[in-house]
Amino acid sequence: MKNQTVLIGLDGATFSILDPLINEGVMPFMKEFMASGTRAELLSTVPPLTPPAWTSLVTGRSPGHHGIFDFFQRESENHHISFTTSNNLLCETVWSNVSRSGMRVTSLNFPLMMPPPEVNGNVVSGGWMTSRQLRFGCYPDGLYDRLKSLPGFNPRELAMDMSHEEKAVEGCKHEEYEDWINTHIRREQQWFKILLHLMNEDPCELTGILFDGVDKLQHLCWRFLDPNCLSGQLSSWEGKIRDLCLEYFRQLDRFLAEIAGVAGPEATIVMASDHGFGAQKEIFFVNSWLEQNGYLTWADDEPPKEGESATLGMGQLARHVYMLDWDKTLAYASTPSSNGIHIVKAESNNNKGVSEKDYESFRSKLMESLYKLVSPSTGEQMVTRIWTREEAFDGPNMHLAPDLTLALRDGGMFSILSSDSTIRLCPEPSGTHRPEGIIIARGPGIRQGITVDQTSILDVAPLLFYSLELPVPADMEGSVPEYILEQSMLAKRPVLTGNASRSMSPVTSQSTAELGYDDETEALIAKRLRALGYIE
Repeated sequence: MKNQTVLIGLDGATFSILDPLINEGVMPFMKEFMASGTRAELLSTVPPLTPPAWTSLVTGRSPGHHGIFDFFQRESENHHISFTTSNNLLCETVWSNVSRSGMRVTSLNFPLMMPPPEVNGNVVSGGWMTSRQLRFGCYPDGLYDRLKSLPGFNPRELAMDMSHEEKAVEGCKHEEYEDWINTHIRREQQWFKILLHLMNEDPCELTGILFDGVDKLQHLCWRFLDPNCLSGQLSSWEGKIRDLCLEYFRQLDRFLAEIAGVAGPEATIVMASDHGFGAQKEIFFVNSWLEQNGYLTWADDEPPKEGESATLGMGQLARHVYMLDWDKTLAYASTPSSNGIHIVKAESNNNKGVSEKDYESFRSKLMESLYKLVSPSTGEQMVTRIWTREEAFDGPNMHLAPDLTLALRDGGMFSILSSDSTIRLCPEPSGTHRPEGIIIARGPGIRQGITVDQTSILDVAPLLFYSLELPVPADMEGSVPEYILEQSMLAKRPVLTGNASRSMSPVTSQSTAELGYDDETEALIAKRLRALGYIE
């Protein structure tokens, strides 16, 4: 068996960073790969956020259908949120669908794969896991023990450390940068070694890996990567951090070259990102704005305020349940990641909130007020686009989505903390998500050396099916981007439509033992969550 199709996920990759790195000679293989394939901007989901975006990429379905909107999931109509897991996924992924066709698959480090699906092949889950839990994120039984025998295998560096995740978006002390970047360099090495081992020892028709350090480095180190932020002489410390960032991308380029070499010249290789990136220069404290405009009331006189190193409120997730006065609050934001505002429905909140008959007029008034908000530093409109849930998340699971989703002027994430000023400048530019990601594809029948117009993230899964010579499931919302294919290939092998993929039922309850949480692991996760403010 050969490695027929390889999906390489580059979390948050953007041409605005990759192209300058290529021009500087940092990524010679990436330059060669682009020249021998087709590239395009890949339009992400609304919002351009990791969990819904990667889920759309590997399902070909939009969030209103697959049911994933954020790192955290709202529990029906109440105000509580919980971690999003594969139990919340309501559409079949390419991994299970291709597996059902009789082909073998390998999936490494993709989010929302915990607990892992039972596929014909191998899965190592990505997402919220401790190193002790990693064994339970592997499928089939025995895979973890086989991987553990690899030289240099280190489960602590493979698992997601929540303290590192918080630093990516909240920042850290200067003396912590070097170790933080080196940790991500080593972490990518771990995933690369696992991938290479499985490609050589157990080649599959569909192989996928997600390198997520791209996203992490761009969040924290944007000003060291973006050419627009590099004017002037760098200090000794700044130069060292930039050099470390470049070393990360040099290493990544070497990994990509070796993966392509193992896959072979007849393989289809698709590199894609879940979203793009850009600079965030201002912070909008949305809950403070809601409070000042009479939509939100804190439960006590000491609402959570931003600290010197925490501005978005990642450490306050889930505390909104205790911090808000639900008898008086009409609208609130519970997470900074989704840029979403929830409206309190009176019918599900002891008749306190917005009634069903007043909902439309209330929502329209709220949108109108948000659109009038301007930046005090520039005088420009702060909120440039607002989607209602019907516009952004049409589908059977729309009720789980925020009522309103905001796009800010600089594309940034808002803060859920309280602040004396509702808008203020960032101390220094940081990286934040943009809708324009990347796709670069190379292989038999794919046009060479061209750039095409923007395509949808929903089109990636159909392209994978086509590359495997499988019919595209009828219920996929995306389609094969035929404009990247040679006409001779389409004439020889036209796109076929197959049966609909399987629908998935949500798992509403599962014991902690079934998810791989022993007492010690539960205690460790609880300690970390409490330290970050996720739980009381």
